[in-house]
Amino acid sequence: MTRIVTLLLITFCVAVSSTLYGLTTDSIYQNESLTLEPVEVIAYFNQQPILGLTASAQSVSSNLIETQQATTLLPALNMVAGVRMEERSPGSYRLAIRGSLIRSPFGIRNVKIYVDEFPLTDAGGNTYLNLIDPASISTIHVLKGPDGSLYGANSGGVIRIQPKGFGTPRNQGFLLLSGGSFGLFQEQFSIQRKVNDSYAFSIDQSFTRSDGYRENTALNKKTFQTSHKWQYSENNELRFIALYTDLGYLTPGGLTEDQMHENPRMARPSSGSTPSAVEQESGIYNRTFFGGIAHNARISGRLSHTISVFGSHTDFENPFITNYEFRKEKNLGIRTYFSYRNVDQEQFQWQMQFGFEGQKGWNRIDNYDNEKGTATAPQAKDNLDNTQGSFFYRAMAYLYNRWTIEASLGINRVEINYTQRYPEVPDPDGSAGFGNIWMPRIATSYILREGLAVRGSISKGYSPPTIAEVRSSDNIINTDLTAETGINYELGIRWETAGRRFIADVSLYNYNMDNGIVRHLRDNGAEFYLNAGEIKQKGIEASIWAYLLPMQTGRFIQTLSLQSAVSYNHYRFGNYQVNDNDFSRNKVTAVPDWVWTNSLFITFPKQFRLNVSHNFTSAMPLDDANSFFSDKFHLVQLKGSWNRKMNQSLQIEFFAGIDNLLNEKYSLGNDINAFGNRFFNPAPTRNYYGGTKLSF
Repeated sequence: MTRIVTLLLITFCVAVSSTLYGLTTDSIYQNESLTLEPVEVIAYFNQQPILGLTASAQSVSSNLIETQQATTLLPALNMVAGVRMEERSPGSYRLAIRGSLIRSPFGIRNVKIYVDEFPLTDAGGNTYLNLIDPASISTIHVLKGPDGSLYGANSGGVIRIQPKGFGTPRNQGFLLLSGGSFGLFQEQFSIQRKVNDSYAFSIDQSFTRSDGYRENTALNKKTFQTSHKWQYSENNELRFIALYTDLGYLTPGGLTEDQMHENPRMARPSSGSTPSAVEQESGIYNRTFFGGIAHNARISGRLSHTISVFGSHTDFENPFITNYEFRKEKNLGIRTYFSYRNVDQEQFQWQMQFGFEGQKGWNRIDNYDNEKGTATAPQAKDNLDNTQGSFFYRAMAYLYNRWTIEASLGINRVEINYTQRYPEVPDPDGSAGFGNIWMPRIATSYILREGLAVRGSISKGYSPPTIAEVRSSDNIINTDLTAETGINYELGIRWETAGRRFIADVSLYNYNMDNGIVRHLRDNGAEFYLNAGEIKQKGIEASIWAYLLPMQTGRFIQTLSLQSAVSYNHYRFGNYQVNDNDFSRNKVTAVPDWVWTNSLFITFPKQFRLNVSHNFTSAMPLDDANSFFSDKFHLVQLKGSWNRKMNQSLQIEFFAGIDNLLNEKYSLGNDINAFGNRFFNPAPTRNYYGGTKLSF
């Protein structure tokens, strides 16, 4: 640990800056001046300068995503301090902000995700982030830390994805074709059109396939997304988005440590009477339509109103080791709020918002025996309908062009009603409620001098059990689960040097969570969930960005910039006992103490560019007893590109990359608390990709 701390201090002193807050690679590669434009982030109803923001936040641009492999968001999001994204196999993602992944065997929980004004997180609390293709994203705004006052249920943070089409500056588009190791092939097509000053739209389509590194890991994904923005009068605007994804991937299952060393490419083998993942044709098939329409109206110079209506329909199919599950999920929701802003006075400006967000979900879940990939005899059939609603109010004052004070308050309620259709039971109907819960947040930011700001906040987190936790793969409806709640205390500082060549951001937080939800597995591999009691989360996040060499022709390296982000997680269970096992004061499962990422962006003459990325993740416990730990690993990735302008409107790019340059043997996405010690999902060894992109 001493060596790590020393390296971190050296890095921090050598290149003081921030985690590339919204800086695009266009800025890195093309800016010929010594200064960078101030960065803004969409947070708390408005686009705000990040220097004076009261929250720990970051904006990830589409250009930053493109500096990594174009098939996944994982490398770009893992460059954000406090964010951890995992990929157990191609297409199977997990993501957490300032929290463990013990609730998420796949998918995302504890985090609220929006696409513009439309919640991608459904009424049941689950988010299918793997439905979105990276090429369809304009920016990603990350707000770290619990904030149930304005965004409903979350105990980790909020992510807002801005799709292309809502901010189209000009006519542009591209066609990308790429291929790589393990049967990888990807095609992406994107077109953005600014028809006039009032109307713009985008169309994004993609196809991705991969055989995967391990047995039973094939991926096939097709997406189509379109978004439109129409300002039909001076004071009124409409936005519309529609997304359809047909996603299928096979799931190899976890291995023991001995099996991983024997053959890391194998899928989970049979064990006793339990068949293998290959025999059961284990996989996920998800066909989802997601859409929404939003209307903004400026009623007067100070008063505006926003309303959005959204919904989704999912056909979900999951042949698993122990059963074959079919789910039909329907969701419908509304988010609406009034905003009043008084910005006429220079020394005192204020605003306030009041609104409501509500969702209704209908879930039909049927489980059958799985006989070598065929659904046979029924095991359980249930209907679960859930309602989620929150009222919220926020007030913010901006004093003397340097002091921001804001307070917000929300009241949240979640309710689940269920009917057991099979097998027959004496009382098939029931319900479980989680609320009403008041969620306050108080925060402030003060600019001490030009380029230097301090901030502090106190906020409450709230995350009720999701549908998939109340009715998990053991087919038992668990009404004993309760919602996670807790209070988060946070302090932070941001610093920008003159000319913004260096930026720094440091956050310290202490989040004491009650009734933390933890995943466990039964002997046959079926999962269930328990409230773990107290989870004490203390952490430090430091992010730096340094624009080391500004643009200068005539030398071998024309530009050089560095991004570095580190998080230290001191996460411990409080009072936590399962049956006769006392896990109190143990390290929280699936949380590494240290995560450190670094990226170098280099431009050479003749439009050659190189991105070098490094990710260090320390060892982490794989079970609540802390009996098994994963190994630490260093993951290094390279991507180089060469651009050539064909004419005024056509440009071609050739790119190639190496993933896992050091050929590390590691598991990216462990099965925690796994029965039979099958914790490990081995990640690919050194592999390669390349392709071409035609921009017009």
